[in-house]
Amino acid sequence: MAKIVLKIDVDTLRGTREGVPNLLAALAEHKAMATFLFSLGPDHTGWALKRVFRPGFLKKVSRTSVVEHYGFKTLMYGTLLPGPDIGKRAADVMRTVQTAGHETGIHTWDHTYWQDNVRTRDAAWTQRQMSQAHARFAQIFGAPPLTHGAAGWQMNNHAFRQIDAWGMKYSSDGRGEAPHYPIVDGVRLNHVQMPTTLPTVDELLGIDGRDINGVAEHLLALTRDPAQDHVFTLHAELEGQKLAPLFRQLLAGWRRQGHDLVTMGDYYATLDLAALPARPVVWGEIPGRSGDLILEGQAA
Repeated sequence: MAKIVLKIDVDTLRGTREGVPNLLAALAEHKAMATFLFSLGPDHTGWALKRVFRPGFLKKVSRTSVVEHYGFKTLMYGTLLPGPDIGKRAADVMRTVQTAGHETGIHTWDHTYWQDNVRTRDAAWTQRQMSQAHARFAQIFGAPPLTHGAAGWQMNNHAFRQIDAWGMKYSSDGRGEAPHYPIVDGVRLNHVQMPTTLPTVDELLGIDGRDINGVAEHLLALTRDPAQDHVFTLHAELEGQKLAPLFRQLLAGWRRQGHDLVTMGDYYATLDLAALPARPVVWGEIPGRSGDLILEGQAA
């Protein structure tokens, strides 16, 4: 039975407090498991407004109704309002995920700061950001994290090497087709990358006139093959709030298709590690999303 890994990025304080409980309810209803990746430090979502000058950003914002999904107050964090510390103010909600039996991991320390800066930063900056997230995770959950999923699919070579240094066996930091070992600076690393294989809801919504039902139909068409595994990334701020009905449509549809709905750790346990290829880390664009992000390259 093919597997669909449900990888949930939690970016904001509102997404943690409101979106996560809604997602837990939907997952329980459909007997599905998921990996929740948390932003653990300050919520500076408002800083993202400077992306207005990035090609394609305004078009994406107009399609996905950013204010409706994130809320006006969240969009002021880091600008007109101070950025609240998510890990301090919503640790109790994060622990409910663990109590419900789902997997938890690191998304980032400061989502917007990481996403907008990591590509060009040095080892010291990268290590400082990642160490803060690692320490906060251990403080909240009482144990070190098992996995990582980069904010905005943005990384640098130092960050990939840090995942190895932590001893993590698997991570999901880019987009691609299948699990592989990442090659960084010509060196094959030890951990397995499990890239997001399906388009995200915000990359599809509004394209070619697609509404919520059209997005669900499109995604379900991509998962019809009963033998093909997938990794699907969703967001607590979207599928956990206004787009919750869409997520329930997907869960029901994937159940009808016969898929197992699993965590990253569950998926990793089924892989034939010796047979996995090594792939270089590259940058590129994908339809429906502005800017470059980490992609799975082709073997030389």
